[in-house]
Amino acid sequence: MKQSIRFFGFVLLALMLISGTTVAEKKVVTVFGPFQEPESTRFEAAYKVFEERTGIDVVYTPSRDFETLIFVRVEGGDPPDIAALPQPGLMYRFAKKQQIKPLWPEAVSLVEKNYSPVWKELGSYEGTPYGIYHRVNVKSLVWYPKKAWEKAGYQPPTTWAEMETLCGKMIKNGHTPWAIGVKSGGATGWPATDWMEDIMLRTAGPEVYDKWITHDIPFDDPAVKRAAEIMLNIWRDPKMVYGGAMGILNTSFGDAPKVMFEDPPKAWMHRQGNFITGFFPKKIQDNLADEVGVFGLPSIEPQWGLPVLGGGDQYVMFSDRPEVRQFMEFLATAESGEAWARAGGALFPHKGQNLDAYPDKLTRIQAEMLLNAEVFRFDASDMMPAKVGAGSFWRGMVDLVGGKKTDSVLRKIEKSWPK
Repeated sequence: MKQSIRFFGFVLLALMLISGTTVAEKKVVTVFGPFQEPESTRFEAAYKVFEERTGIDVVYTPSRDFETLIFVRVEGGDPPDIAALPQPGLMYRFAKKQQIKPLWPEAVSLVEKNYSPVWKELGSYEGTPYGIYHRVNVKSLVWYPKKAWEKAGYQPPTTWAEMETLCGKMIKNGHTPWAIGVKSGGATGWPATDWMEDIMLRTAGPEVYDKWITHDIPFDDPAVKRAAEIMLNIWRDPKMVYGGAMGILNTSFGDAPKVMFEDPPKAWMHRQGNFITGFFPKKIQDNLADEVGVFGLPSIEPQWGLPVLGGGDQYVMFSDRPEVRQFMEFLATAESGEAWARAGGALFPHKGQNLDAYPDKLTRIQAEMLLNAEVFRFDASDMMPAKVGAGSFWRGMVDLVGGKKTDSVLRKIEKSWPK
């Protein structure tokens, strides 16, 4: 019997060769990126529908050393078909050297149709679109203990003036408005840079913010000083922050929000990105929708509206083949994020996406805030030279909270900028 089957197989193969028919090779698209478990599994689930529809295999490879290895691979002649870049600056470097492929007309049309204009701008280099954004995160969020707020009669503010009034009311009621911590090992200080960046967007606007990142204005520019002083009006006031300035310096960023969920709360608000829910007490995480409220950090200058500070994964092509283009086009659609949205832990910028796919009301609020934002900017410290963004800027924020004068701290950071 086995011999008959083997003989039939040889005959079939011979007939295929005679007729010129060959067994089609499976098309494969390789993707290289920085995000690990559980995000990598959720990403794979998100593109499963693409694989089933097209018959194309997508192989995602994560690496904790992505930002080093992507350059090694490209310079060594072994780039992936597609890379997920966590910072716009990486795309600029590859585009400048013409190592990545620009988007083609059909892909550009999809971006224009499915995204707000800011995403095309963020994915372009010198006016040419290269990147397609997929998963993004939002940092401009203020979290609060929902049940305690309802009992106290507090309402989320929509402007900075309303927030100042709310803080005054909290203090009058014997409540401490803010929970803040900047301790983070060798990265201590970064939560303060996020506050500064959010305030810069709300006071100076996106164009000045961009000039700050590129050093087209100095670090001690009056616009930067104003942002620092607005932040310090809160941070240095012991009535405003639980534990005062020393509490800020000695509290881990992940531990800081936990005091909101004590009974009674020791603090009533915490500004941090959407990832922070993973640091809430487990009993709170198990019932986020009932226990936690969230609102966008309010506007300061009305002309700048409600900007959003955050980050995201931008996909770019190193190989230009039909199947690679197909996958890039898929990433530009709302469908590509729906399975991941249902799994939780991610937000997507596609217009027309199914907001009901997000697992709870809390996440839907964040998604709506993202979709409604006319201004979105990446974390400034992540885009500045590492010597500043991950060095003197972090240290300078610690010095400011510790009481050093604003002018001298900003001047010191300015002097550290690479020539």
